[in-house]
Amino acid sequence: MSQPQAAAAPVTQFDNFEHGFPAGFGPGGWGHLAYAIGIAFAAFQIVIAAWNVLPSQVVRGVHVGFLILMTFGLVANFTAKSNAGRAAGWFIGGIGFLCGLYQWIFYADLILRDGDPTTLDLVVGTVLAVLIFEGTRRLMGLALPLMCGACIVYWFFGQYLPAPFNHRGYAFDQIITHLSYGTEGFYGVPIYVSATYIFLFIMFGSFLERAGMIQLFTDVSLGLFGRTRGGPAKVAVIASGLMGTISGSGVANVVTVGQFTIPLMIRFGYRRAFAAGVEATASMGGQIMPPVMGAVAFIMAETLGVDYS
Repeated sequence: MSQPQAAAAPVTQFDNFEHGFPAGFGPGGWGHLAYAIGIAFAAFQIVIAAWNVLPSQVVRGVHVGFLILMTFGLVANFTAKSNAGRAAGWFIGGIGFLCGLYQWIFYADLILRDGDPTTLDLVVGTVLAVLIFEGTRRLMGLALPLMCGACIVYWFFGQYLPAPFNHRGYAFDQIITHLSYGTEGFYGVPIYVSATYIFLFIMFGSFLERAGMIQLFTDVSLGLFGRTRGGPAKVAVIASGLMGTISGSGVANVVTVGQFTIPLMIRFGYRRAFAAGVEATASMGGQIMPPVMGAVAFIMAETLGVDYS
């Protein structure tokens, strides 16, 4: 894994981090903090996968807590202009982690009082909702939070709409309980799949990437198709397909394999737009190469109740 950056780094200007974070973990001690928390997150997921020692609801809660902590912490590491800003980011992320940890600490109590939440339950659930929406906005922009926010507004005020668009109305505690507790809101099927399958696949895929598998895939592709007609494009397709066996991200596939294949195609006379299009298409198709690392496949199988195989 990458080591934290040792020296202070310039502030990174990003509208969002949809295509990933910059290299490293941030400047100085803040980078070491992010690195240590990342190790703890990975260790937690490996222990859960190996021994299954915690209930599913607890695993989902802690998983989301780690994600919120890393989201606000890393965004602050790369965008804050001062140590105070980075400290504020990690503090907000820590609050999110405690919201996830709440599912573990009060697991039995939450089951016993299901449907009758306490004031503390509602406060924690509301804070969790706010942090998830804000973290999503920082990572992916406004589109997704606005769409989901419109649905929540409909829950709160849909009873005032004319038929057939109205509903019977839901109280504040019903909405927060549905979102922040149980397995039909924030801790639904996508988070279950993320906590049990996706994280491990991505982590071990990263190990393979660091071990030089991308270079191996490129060398094999060049050896098989490098001298054939249209060889550079075929190399891009095969290498991206092989990369898809260890990466569930089409974007990551383009960024890694494309660094070699796109310049290769351009050097052999392909138009730049065509070269980029070949690599992008091959990388997206690589997500359905066995063992199908694309996260949506796991979510589909879990939602439909059909065996993944």
